[in-house]
Amino acid sequence: MTTENKPVESEIKDIFIKKKMTLAVAESCTGGLAGHRITNVPGSSKFFEMSLVSYSDEVKNKVLGVPIDVIREFGAVSSQVATAMAKRAKKMALTNVGLGITGIAGPDGGTKEKPVGLVYIAIVTDDKIICKEYQFDGERQEIKEKIVQKALELLREIFTNPS
Repeated sequence: MTTENKPVESEIKDIFIKKKMTLAVAESCTGGLAGHRITNVPGSSKFFEMSLVSYSDEVKNKVLGVPIDVIREFGAVSSQVATAMAKRAKKMALTNVGLGITGIAGPDGGTKEKPVGLVYIAIVTDDKIICKEYQFDGERQEIKEKIVQKALELLREIFTNPS
């Protein structure tokens, strides 16, 4: 939420419509929660084109088009895969912006190198690529909600504070 008690997804809608931009999402560990939050906003159809849940490596590769070599070399939870997911979502849906989210929501699946709560969020536009790494704690649902909140805040920040 913002200081005006306006949900970040409503702010994103306003920003995207004002700037005449469109958005596509490819998400993994959040299981469609980002798309859900965005489509809960009335008027989201004016800018939101697609949310693809690419949970398995096979779907990331065969449906989304993330190169299998990238998945094998860096792992499904990596900045390289998050960026490839964002790029492919943007390309598939012919949008101005692609958002890619991949991580480990837990409670299982973590390792010492890649613990539960690790996430990569990538945003790709026509002229920039941003990918950030975050580490969240909590139970599975709480981690998923924190990931999506951070992804939406990052989207808002990029288009309200361009650098």
